[in-house]
Amino acid sequence: MALASFTARFKQIVTPDALRSYLAEFISTFFYVFVVVGSAMASRKLMSDSATDPSSLVLVAIANTFALSSSVYIASNVSGGHVNPAVTFGLAVGGHISVSTALFYWVSQMLASVMACLLLKVATVSQDVPIYTIASEMTGFGASMVEGVLTFGLVYAVYAGGDTRSGPLRSIGPLVIGLMAGSMVLAAGPFSGGSMNPALAFGSAVVAGRFKNQAVYWVGPLIGAAVAGLLYDNVMFPGHVSGRVNSDGTTRV
Repeated sequence: MALASFTARFKQIVTPDALRSYLAEFISTFFYVFVVVGSAMASRKLMSDSATDPSSLVLVAIANTFALSSSVYIASNVSGGHVNPAVTFGLAVGGHISVSTALFYWVSQMLASVMACLLLKVATVSQDVPIYTIASEMTGFGASMVEGVLTFGLVYAVYAGGDTRSGPLRSIGPLVIGLMAGSMVLAAGPFSGGSMNPALAFGSAVVAGRFKNQAVYWVGPLIGAAVAGLLYDNVMFPGHVSGRVNSDGTTRV
């Protein structure tokens, strides 16, 4: 019985539709990470002291907004346009995507992030890939709380932006998600970096070979994402069922 159940589940996660969704997550996450990390590298090249120049923060925030909006849009009809392991986790907790599919999404997202950062490292030659760090006056716990709050807002926007009850407004969902991410970067960039995305922080850390405080960008975002999903589904709209798991393990939330 257990073997039969495993075989059936395995067939669901390797269907053509499922494989296309994994590829869609890889492509969208790749370009998102490429733009966000690339914008940080560009600002560092153009500004002598980008770490303290406010315009550098604005540049990265704008890039984050445009990149996330576009990346969510191009993948939304295939995979749901998660582009973020925390978003995938939040949707899995809410029952909108199966655990097995979520794991494959994670692999696609993490691999895409590493590949994007590696390409930037190779192409720019003389520049180091920047990593996410916390301010010297902050603790890891404090930074995790900040990242958790930021990711809560992002995942809540993902739920709201993809809600079928939004009617025509649902078409601007990707833009709303991108605007939320950009505003969060402006608010917390100098403190925790404003990652909100474990894959984004992981890819740059792998290529740079530095993993200090990496847990901050996993623990906080995953908890924030889970709370956002549970709150939206069970408190704001209790009893409402939308976008549940499809036969291939994916959903259009």
